[in-house]
Amino acid sequence: MFDTVLQGGCLIDGSGAPAFVGDIAFENGKIAAVGQGLQGREEISVRGFVVAPGFIDIHRHGDAEVFRRGFGSLELAQGLTSMVNGVCGLSLAPFGETHREELLRYLQPVTGTLDPAIPTESMEAYLSALKELPLHVGMMVGGGTVRSDVSGYRAEDPEDFSQIHRRIEAALSQGALGVSLGLGYAPECFYSKESLIRALAPLENSQYPIAVHMREEGDMVCEALQEMIDVAKALRCPLHISHLKAMGKRNWGKRIPTALSMMDRARQEGMDVGCDVYLYEAGSTQLLHLLPPDYLEGGVDAISHRLQQPEKICELRHRIKTGRDFDNIAQMVGWENIVVSSLQLPQYQSLIGKTMEEISEELSMDPVACLCKLLSDERCAVTMIDRINCEEDIRRILQDPFASVISDATYPSRGMPHPRVYATYSRLIETYVCKEQVLTLEEAIRKATSLPAQAMRLKGKGLLKVGMDADVAVFKPENIHAHSTFSDPRQESSGMEYVFVSGKPAIHQGQRTANLPGTILQSAAH
Repeated sequence: MFDTVLQGGCLIDGSGAPAFVGDIAFENGKIAAVGQGLQGREEISVRGFVVAPGFIDIHRHGDAEVFRRGFGSLELAQGLTSMVNGVCGLSLAPFGETHREELLRYLQPVTGTLDPAIPTESMEAYLSALKELPLHVGMMVGGGTVRSDVSGYRAEDPEDFSQIHRRIEAALSQGALGVSLGLGYAPECFYSKESLIRALAPLENSQYPIAVHMREEGDMVCEALQEMIDVAKALRCPLHISHLKAMGKRNWGKRIPTALSMMDRARQEGMDVGCDVYLYEAGSTQLLHLLPPDYLEGGVDAISHRLQQPEKICELRHRIKTGRDFDNIAQMVGWENIVVSSLQLPQYQSLIGKTMEEISEELSMDPVACLCKLLSDERCAVTMIDRINCEEDIRRILQDPFASVISDATYPSRGMPHPRVYATYSRLIETYVCKEQVLTLEEAIRKATSLPAQAMRLKGKGLLKVGMDADVAVFKPENIHAHSTFSDPRQESSGMEYVFVSGKPAIHQGQRTANLPGTILQSAAH
């Protein structure tokens, strides 16, 4: 007799195979049996409900959130049982004291206010500090964090790449799932392709994935993709493209078909290449992402000083108006599509939620001067929500068999979070399956379970299969609802009847329990 048996559910196993009616049994935190007529010490009838693997988000910026009171509530409400942080090169470990303050200032807009008690000196120390988790949590080691720890935010490559290698190797041996890159951010934007390959030498001939926020995601997205295919081919390791998109109306419907074909061709040549996508036309990141790479040199203090210089403001105005040599978001999408979502200073709180066009009018400045003032006054601790994608491209990527679903959730301490933090997986079911039928339920669940688990080499995750971890979501698709909106984002999703983590109910009959059965995610690449 098993610990727990869910009886008579519509089982969708995560592989993409058709649903079937059956029972599933848990024993000691694992799936012990799948079949008919199973008996357990606890038996729960789930007739009329879908039973699926717990959802897995392999791209969240919750490095600090996992230590905050209340963590897990909004994630479990969407059916999430596993999440991976440390993405876009911006991991909260490992780094020491030398460049600590400038690194923390750079991370703060994405991760939110940081508790100084969080250990950052090693991946082992960081992961060991994660206690009493409501769901499973894993970490990538951020290439940007590692480079910053070695040499700060200088544009010049580190003199000694062996220091980078030692930090990457140590983090991987201590539990990191792979290496994340943020080539659109400092200091990784200063790498050449050749120096990037050199920096990532510890991944050569390994199964550790590179997950990359590419250098360009607009006009030159295909060139940026080719760069990363070349890097992964040289290293002979798996490649995962984070939040694939083609920013700007002039690129919509044009770049993504080519990018998907490029990845397909690479797979035909024997490479292991995948991607992921978030399900909103708007993204969210630091406002300083509007700047050219050379404006990011030196870290927050240097950037703030640079943006106070009249000649630099004038130069920036010209470059944003005419430049095609960097990911020129302001030019590609327009100031009217860039919403300031968080500010720290009291005098600017009334500007939160307004577009840069509206703010420039309110402050009686042109948009570039306004951008420079906000960033310099706030010491770069500003986030934006930018309307950059189109629905056609989202659907095209979503329908690719090698594209996982992610949230790209950031956790600013103030202002307006993006609704994807609260609603990504509910939106997947409610909008793209039930309402618009872009995907079948089986396909959608695969993209939120076994496919991301395979991309990150997660042990025991993503399938309703004997021997796998007993992470399970139970719901009726028609009951799933994403309440979070851009105007009122802080609303949890609804519709999950049960969510089991390691065989323990984290949600029981629609209500959150006090159970804390989460663990640190393990990599099959170790």
